[in-house]
Amino acid sequence: MAKIEKKNHLQVTFSKRRTGLFKKASELSTLCGVEIAIVVFSPAEKAFSFGHPNVDFIANRYLAEKTGDHHRYFATPTLENNVDGAILEMNRLLEHISNELEGQKKKMEIIEQVRKSREKNDYWWGAPIEEMNRLELEKLKESMEELKKNVMGSPLWNNYINHVYGGGLGSSRGFC
Repeated sequence: MAKIEKKNHLQVTFSKRRTGLFKKASELSTLCGVEIAIVVFSPAEKAFSFGHPNVDFIANRYLAEKTGDHHRYFATPTLENNVDGAILEMNRLLEHISNELEGQKKKMEIIEQVRKSREKNDYWWGAPIEEMNRLELEKLKESMEELKKNVMGSPLWNNYINHVYGGGLGSSRGFC
């Protein structure tokens, strides 16, 4: 693994990885019932944090244990139980919404690709025949034969032929 050199790529990667890291921390907290805090600094030196129940609570608890100053850490069992239940529910909701958001983002990417493709008229049947591969040519042939069958069998075609040629065409004219 090597450090990303381009600043814009670095920022995009950081953003995606940070989101993933915080999501994993949320999942760990929800699944295992642990208290967790994460602080990261972006390439632009901006701080981002995630904490369950919150970063301050975890930091105070950690400092209280390291320094022996238990006055920094206040938690009553009844309050903690009520808060934990609400936090677990909020974490589940956050995870559900995050998953839904990811699904919507993927749908939007697909829609954007289709829109761009339509703008460019980038369909396989719009490509020059010389650039088509064998499978595309076979598909084009099948589509053309189906189109011919649909046109030749349509009442409009028959009315046109009756009008122009007065009653129909024989096979000798080469239209069938």
